[in-house]
Amino acid sequence: MTDQPRVPVRPEHVLPDGDDTVPLADGGVARKGTIAAFLRNAQRWAEPAIAPEERALLTEATAEAVPALRALGLFAVLEVRDPALRALVDAC
Repeated sequence: MTDQPRVPVRPEHVLPDGDDTVPLADGGVARKGTIAAFLRNAQRWAEPAIAPEERALLTEATAEAVPALRALGLFAVLEVRDPALRALVDAC
């Protein structure tokens, strides 16, 4: 017997149209857009010339997102390359 090839997972398989959240293994939920928001915030956070007030807001948003991102397994397959941002993520 041969194994059937697995079909690649597409976004609509994870979160069908009309659904805004996905349940996590830890009992929590992740909202649609959590990963995209983290990526945008991380890119902005890593810019050296941002105002301290904006960096504080981005730090808070990142800290709020990290538990869901961990539960989704994001950091098991991707590494944060910016050392300061990685330290922030590791501290959450």
